[in-house]
Amino acid sequence: MKIKLLILGLGLGASILAGCNDDVSSIGTSIQPGDDTIAVYTDTFRIQATTVQLDSIYARSTSAQLGELYDPLYGNLVSDYMCQFYCPNDFQFAHTPYEGKIDSVDFCIYYNGTNKNGVWVGDSLAPMRAEIFEITSPLQKNFYTNIDPAKYCNMQKSMGAQAYTAYNASISDSLRDDDYSPHIRIKMPTEFGQKLYDETIKNPGAFKNQETFNEFFPGLYVTNTFGSGNILSVASSVLRIYYNHAVKSTAGKDSLIKTWEAFSVTKEVIQLSRFKNTDMSQLLQPNEDYAFFKTPAGVCTRIVLPTKEITPIMKERIVNNLPLELKAMPQENWQYALNPPSYLLILPEDSIKSFFEGNQVNNNVTYFLSDAYNETTRTYTFPNLANLLKYQIEKDPDNDLALLVIPVDWTYTTNNSYYGSGEKITTAITNYLAPSGVKIRKDEEVMKIGITSCKYAR
Repeated sequence: MKIKLLILGLGLGASILAGCNDDVSSIGTSIQPGDDTIAVYTDTFRIQATTVQLDSIYARSTSAQLGELYDPLYGNLVSDYMCQFYCPNDFQFAHTPYEGKIDSVDFCIYYNGTNKNGVWVGDSLAPMRAEIFEITSPLQKNFYTNIDPAKYCNMQKSMGAQAYTAYNASISDSLRDDDYSPHIRIKMPTEFGQKLYDETIKNPGAFKNQETFNEFFPGLYVTNTFGSGNILSVASSVLRIYYNHAVKSTAGKDSLIKTWEAFSVTKEVIQLSRFKNTDMSQLLQPNEDYAFFKTPAGVCTRIVLPTKEITPIMKERIVNNLPLELKAMPQENWQYALNPPSYLLILPEDSIKSFFEGNQVNNNVTYFLSDAYNETTRTYTFPNLANLLKYQIEKDPDNDLALLVIPVDWTYTTNNSYYGSGEKITTAITNYLAPSGVKIRKDEEVMKIGITSCKYAR
């Protein structure tokens, strides 16, 4: 039988590419390994698609989103985050501040991009204000995005605020062409930096390790308290404490040099992103024409594969090919309309939690990554979901298969070996955190799927 299956695999290529017909048909009967005749079939079924709300998503990342944005179709989105700061074990100031005094403290939000302007969605000149609050209760490792900052922070005590626009017109072109990194600089109370330095002298045990440092300084909550129309993609967050220290000159006199200590948000510490979506009622109403995607933590599409109908037909066959193509509508033509996400992940509805929490990747058995969104044809393509159907037939043939289709970020490396040169190998798949939105067609033509299968006949 192993030899027969090999011959079958070689002979089916052209048949599988022949496409799908509305009627069950038998083709390729001339393929005859030994005394067996191989019959190849194409069957057409209809899937169902509905829009479902995502109350929260798993978002373990050192990047974040900051701001507020309203879209006439997809509703309102507010994005902010809470973060701890990395502290080396047994941390001490590199120098002794002159007269033991701290000069100033600031917090910088960097939204670095592929250009000198940064990365954002929406109006680059919308007036916004970022504000920070000190976290008073230790953060827990719950990386879901429906957290309530008020449970962790004293919202009555601001640690600083700064008005900004995403595009900083005050930066000259010459500076923008050098090493300028787009950022928001928020001045913090000098007393905060003084308290931190004094603690290194009076109670160095607070800096023994990350755990003791988190107890002394649990972190900051970063949010917007004014403005709408823009969301920044935050690449990094850095807290700096500035001070002067004395240096002996060659003449034996003291001179003062300004320096700083920096504490950054890194992968070793907790960062919790929060997303709050409102005004999405029109996306969730019964709709015969479209299903929707909105990110982050907005809505996704639920697809039901009619396994109960398929199983009796495939009972004595081998499922070879099941392509799925989702067709999108053109994007809305108003200003700052959301763009489609680049990739979609399809997986069983009951495995979403274990997939993202377990840092799993596409295995082409139960988890499948789409090809990149095709802007010309407006399609997302899953080339072959046959393994997913076979898995369901073996596991639970009496129930239809409920699948979630979720926008994701895809991180990969390229195989440069002789045999796999150019092959892209997945290193991570995470929930898509940038604002995006797209409508998927649900008309009869699009909701049809074609399954290619075969069986032996003596």
